[in-house]
Amino acid sequence: MRSRIDSKMCWSRVLVTGWALLLVQLLCSEAVPISMDKTKVQQPEIKTEEVPASVDTGLHYDRYLREVIDFLEKDQHFREKLHNTDMEDIKQGKLAKELDFVSHHVRTKLDELKRQEVSRLRTLIKAKQDLEGGNDIAVDHQALLKQFEYLNHMNPHTFEVDDLDRLIKSATKDLENYDKERHEEFKKYEMMKEHDRREHLKTLDEDERKKEEEHYEEMRKKHADHPKVNHPGSQNQLKEVWEEADGLDPEDFDPKTFFNLHDTNGDGFFDEQELESLFTKELEKIYDPTNEEDDMVEMEEERLRMREHVMNEVDSNKDRLVSLDEFLVATKKKEFLEPDSWETLEQNQAYTDEEMREFEEHLAQQEQDLNEKAFDLQKQRDELERQQEQLNAQKIELQQAVEHMERLKSQKVEPPPEVHVEGNAIPEMHAIDDQLHHEQEAQAQGHHQPEHQVPQYSPQEHHEQQQQQQQDPAQHGLPQAHQDLPPGHQEAVQELHNVP
Repeated sequence: MRSRIDSKMCWSRVLVTGWALLLVQLLCSEAVPISMDKTKVQQPEIKTEEVPASVDTGLHYDRYLREVIDFLEKDQHFREKLHNTDMEDIKQGKLAKELDFVSHHVRTKLDELKRQEVSRLRTLIKAKQDLEGGNDIAVDHQALLKQFEYLNHMNPHTFEVDDLDRLIKSATKDLENYDKERHEEFKKYEMMKEHDRREHLKTLDEDERKKEEEHYEEMRKKHADHPKVNHPGSQNQLKEVWEEADGLDPEDFDPKTFFNLHDTNGDGFFDEQELESLFTKELEKIYDPTNEEDDMVEMEEERLRMREHVMNEVDSNKDRLVSLDEFLVATKKKEFLEPDSWETLEQNQAYTDEEMREFEEHLAQQEQDLNEKAFDLQKQRDELERQQEQLNAQKIELQQAVEHMERLKSQKVEPPPEVHVEGNAIPEMHAIDDQLHHEQEAQAQGHHQPEHQVPQYSPQEHHEQQQQQQQDPAQHGLPQAHQDLPPGHQEAVQELHNVP
């Protein structure tokens, strides 16, 4: 049998999924010894069974919580202190101070677990930011980590007393609020289901709507037509489990034996999972997954209601556990022997008419906000498309301009080749010389003038004549085309003309 130590950490346990509960129930029924003589019930041998590793508290830091607990239980000193500390002292943080006395190996492992958890939270923050489209915004991890109260984010490297204190208090508070949050989620689920039904009716014509309403009422009546449901935790309810699940004679019902049979982990306590497994038979009277009229989400809500009721009636110290003593005391009460009838969910609507009206108004507002956002996005899309069209038009104009420039460039006359005369690059003068020759012939033929005689100059006069020609070429027989040449080119032309 596992020691009572495990029970002290059961504040970390809460609801599991339906299939897990059925599995626990199946294991319980297989472990029950069935005697050939049912009139004599022998004390069954209690087998030690480990709590399934897949048990999930429903908290987003469930894995971190369970790993911390597992390593702390490996330390002998801490395990002894845990055994001698009641639940109220654990909640107040007195146990956390014992962290200073655990072994170095355990502390080192706890440091590692904390670093991994901080890294996980930072990854979640970054992923959330990416989904919200803030890739270019700097992330202040220290500010965002403040929302995670179960660890000291100011020291992300080592696991200290404050971390254990925060973890215990946060888990206790979150688990106490977990049921409340589940009820709220179920209420929203029911209101959304009704809202969808009403919206569907609006799409039908009068005849189809009438048929749909008749079918809806028929399903409701069919669901409500089920065997009587025993009051959870009452003698009649437990005797039915004793007989049908355990296979024992209801006349031989014994509360202590019943407790030991269904304390599946043998720790001396009923935790929330073990209690909920006791209500499976009652729930099967109301819900069948093969029936159209039965909703399995509603079945799990009914299971939660039953467990909460028994906890409120039996768990006297409010530690979310039912000890053997608390159970035996409850079996002596009048409520156990003569209970009131149990009202199921179909007799207790999950929401009021006012809540339904507010819910639909909220949905209408959400739809309006979404439509406005869609309209704004459409406007942005249209504007982007307009800008894209402008860019495309500018691109076409630019391309046309480039093509036009290319055509002009291809049509441009190539310049004449260049020759080098005494270091100066000048165009070939053959064409110019031909032009001058033809002009001189035309003048000779038109005016019938005798061949021009080159005047004879003395060396000094010849030098003065050259200087004057260089200063004013137009007055000394050079054509206008030659005057437009650069100064170096003019001298070359002048020299050519001075050749006899």
